[in-house]
Amino acid sequence: MAESINEIKIAESARIIGEVELGEASYLAQGAIIRSHQGVRLGNNTWVLENSTVIGTKKQPTLIGSKTVFGHKCVVLGATIGNLCEIGNGSIFMPGSKIGDRCIFGESTIVPELMEIPSDSVVVGRPARIIRKLSKEDFERIKQMRNDDVELSEHNGIRVVRPIKEVEEMGKLHPYKNHYPKVADSAVILDSAEINGDVEIGDNSVISHGVKIIGNSHGPVKIGKNVQILENCVLHLLPDNQLIIEDDVIIGPGSIIHGTMIGKGSIIESGSNVCDYSSIGENCIVKAGSLVKQRSVFQENTVIEGFPGKAVGTLIKLLTRPPWAYK
Repeated sequence: MAESINEIKIAESARIIGEVELGEASYLAQGAIIRSHQGVRLGNNTWVLENSTVIGTKKQPTLIGSKTVFGHKCVVLGATIGNLCEIGNGSIFMPGSKIGDRCIFGESTIVPELMEIPSDSVVVGRPARIIRKLSKEDFERIKQMRNDDVELSEHNGIRVVRPIKEVEEMGKLHPYKNHYPKVADSAVILDSAEINGDVEIGDNSVISHGVKIIGNSHGPVKIGKNVQILENCVLHLLPDNQLIIEDDVIIGPGSIIHGTMIGKGSIIESGSNVCDYSSIGENCIVKAGSLVKQRSVFQENTVIEGFPGKAVGTLIKLLTRPPWAYK
């Protein structure tokens, strides 16, 4: 059942972490997650649909207007988005991006860091590009989706505080045949995460809400120390394979990681798909929404981007923890 707070509805499997300001009649659907380090505000009547993730910090807040609707499995990281926007399923908004009012985004659009999109734009692409201005027919569609009510009322936000704790309740650990997950005592498995089978998780690692780690094939899943697997990720592998994530790796929200090798200190940005039998070296970055194909091999210090992913640059210093990760 959904939880109601002064007309705000929060589905049972949705989660709020930290301090969030929610507008009147806002809605978090099943599996939606908001993580706020003093930095998320939703407007009135704004909906965040299934398995979407919204993250904001004090330095990079996420500010979303009223009557904006996010489709399924969207990711918003430190972005500003206006009123009456229609966001297609699987879209990703990177830190510092700024979106005007009455914008429409096609499915799986990726808005890069710091990109600004003016009001009344129709936007598609990976990366995003404006294809035209909003038409009269587009606006009528926005009205129809909101029962012909596009009036904006004064924002009277309700402050919801659910402190970030080490563990309220550990996520579910399931056996598979004769294998049971092995989790270090200092690791944090948040309550809506699920892990099964042949999985090992090292010291001080964080497995966030909505993550599914499935170790029920023939090979192991080995996660090192100080690793962060963030919201709504899925980790799996084909039979006769293995999935190894070395120390200090961060995997961004909404990513899918299959049987691969990810080297120490690498960052996989949000919504990426890393396929079986691939290899990513130490201190690499996979840019948001990229696809690492089966059997792809990337050496250390590589910037990987695209669909399919290709080497687009070389890093000359060690990566630092991104602001959308846990501190």
